[in-house]
Amino acid sequence: MRLENRFEVAAPVDEAWALLNDIPRVVPCMPGAEVTETIDANAWKGVVHVRLGPVALQFGTDVAREAADDAAHRVVLVTKARELRGRGSAQATIESSLREVDGSTNVEIVTELNLQGAVAQYGRGLVPEIAAQLTKQFADNLAALLDREEGAGESDQPAAPPVPVGGFGLGVRALWARLVRTFRRR
Repeated sequence: MRLENRFEVAAPVDEAWALLNDIPRVVPCMPGAEVTETIDANAWKGVVHVRLGPVALQFGTDVAREAADDAAHRVVLVTKARELRGRGSAQATIESSLREVDGSTNVEIVTELNLQGAVAQYGRGLVPEIAAQLTKQFADNLAALLDREEGAGESDQPAAPPVPVGGFGLGVRALWARLVRTFRRR
């Protein structure tokens, strides 16, 4: 499935670009995600924690930077994730493009996502809405990180431990967004 999300951060494009390409610093901005190992300048291993109601999932994830175009502010990441208890897997190609508009940066993220196994059954119908909610949380966390660094220089504080993506609140917001969209069409 194809997911398209956009957000804006109040930072110049070069500053946002530098942060988005520093994978160990930016991954903790995604709810439930953490980098566990840096393989090299273009490859990392991580863990993503997700809770969908009573179901807790933990994914071991390999991330690779497939392409980066500094002039166009475009990066392509490829991820391969497997649920650590064998309940499925996911593969994604994530293309992020940045564009400066009036001193702020517009970020567009296009994700080609393939879910397999039981993971696909848990939430395939809600994935676009959940992705939108996660992108909003990611954008808010990214903006807060940029603000902190702009105000105090680079922070020496350790990153907060990852909090699993909460399924109930996230699911309710995703369902609400779907209902509102359905009624607006009518």
